Amino acid sequence: MTAGEGKYRGKRVVITGGTSGIGLATATLLVDGGARVVVTGRTPSSLESARAKLGDGAMVVDSDAVSGIDSLVDRVAAELGGVDLLVLNAGATDTATVADTEEASYDRLFALNAKAPFFTVQKFLPLLPVGSAVVLTTSVSNTKGIATTSVYSATKAALRSMTRTFARELLERGIRVNAVSPGPIDTGILERTMPVEAARAFLEQIKADNPMGRFGEPEEVAKAILFLGFDATYTTGTELLVDGGASDL
Repeated sequence: MTAGEGKYRGKRVVITGGTSGIGLATATLLVDGGARVVVTGRTPSSLESARAKLGDGAMVVDSDAVSGIDSLVDRVAAELGGVDLLVLNAGATDTATVADTEEASYDRLFALNAKAPFFTVQKFLPLLPVGSAVVLTTSVSNTKGIATTSVYSATKAALRSMTRTFARELLERGIRVNAVSPGPIDTGILERTMPVEAARAFLEQIKADNPMGRFGEPEEVAKAILFLGFDATYTTGTELLVDGGASDL
């Protein structure tokens, strides 16, 4: 038996945006620890690679984070019966100056990054028992003035606010709600939403500005998510920074 094997045995976990990056790293740790996991995604190549990596230990579901909430809840209810940890990691980014931001991009980002998590929590409430937890993925940008990220940063600030209000409202249900705030984690998302060279230049500048002088690894954020989900039993409403010191130093 390897170290940590069975730590999450019997736990039921749903991860939106779980087929790549931070979500996939979290799912991998959970599957290795014996949990029953449902991950969602939309990109065919990511869905295929997640199925190959996670094997029989997880259900990989093609589900739109905005329009597929009801069907996802129904499937999870049928397959798992309940959820001990709900990880809201699905999201997207875009970069543009205030002058160049298009209304369609604004609406798309708020729908995926803020509206979808709100209603996912709402509709999963009947499946979250006493002692369960919710973890939302925010970003260091929700407190920093990073040029060209105004819309994205605003969506993440909305999630930080929701974390507090969800945590207060759900105390009486025995559900903890927290957020993990990643700093520069090179998961490839920028390359999928902007020209590769522009994305690399943007990321290298962020890396140069980071106190630790490096990108974080998805597994480093995954461990923080699992800490908040299962170990931090006296913690709710908070945001755990995993950012190489970017927010505080």
